[in-house]
Amino acid sequence: MSNEKIALWKELPDAATLTLYPTSSKKSRGGVLVCPGGGYWGLADHEGDPIAQGLAAEGFDAAVLHYRLAPTHRHPQMLHDAQRGMRLMRRHAAIRAKKTAVLGFSAGGHLASTLAVHGGQFGCEQDDLATEVEARPDAAVLCYPVIDLAGESAHVGSRTALLGPEADPEEVACLSNHNHVNENTPPTFLWHTADDDVVPLENSLMFARACRQAQVPVELHVYESGEHGLGLACDRSDVRQWFAACVAFLGRHLDDAS
Repeated sequence: MSNEKIALWKELPDAATLTLYPTSSKKSRGGVLVCPGGGYWGLADHEGDPIAQGLAAEGFDAAVLHYRLAPTHRHPQMLHDAQRGMRLMRRHAAIRAKKTAVLGFSAGGHLASTLAVHGGQFGCEQDDLATEVEARPDAAVLCYPVIDLAGESAHVGSRTALLGPEADPEEVACLSNHNHVNENTPPTFLWHTADDDVVPLENSLMFARACRQAQVPVELHVYESGEHGLGLACDRSDVRQWFAACVAFLGRHLDDAS
């Protein structure tokens, strides 16, 4: 299996990259752009390559997005990386998928949800594909995501990393992504643990409720217990079921043959 790493930006060859995991299956079931978490300060290894490898084994063309991070970078640079990553996936010869989803964990889930609700906004002049290739995903998978940046359930660390210590209230409201779900938001799969004490469950509940109100197809799984950042949750027989449910969801929304 080829794991080609490509730079997102010619002028920033090492700042942001995309690592491709094309499926070895005869037919691609769809593409998935994977956004690891890490509070916008770092990237969690176990939420990147192992997820892409698992998806490739299930017949999906996958890619891991290594996006720019605080404190050197702030919004909208992370979103620019996600937009560019989605466009490059849709244009790359090794990716045979007709439809492409975004999947993110924690702060990567916030980035994924930002791409889902603001995919065509905050344009980047350096992106030569912006007028040719759509950045909005065909589906979104949000794993214990940061969603709200303003309320009691906000993850302050992610907000500070993304917007700085003196965040503009208008930007905070704009990037509290449950407030911007509409009929154009793609079908969304969410999962969370009920006792997550880092990013509260309410984040997923708010986004799922917003999807319901906008009549966006939504699937939500809440597991009784588990610490934040479980990734594939291989050592948890209950929580690890999320991956099989996610594969089924992606098959329904990406795979033309399903």
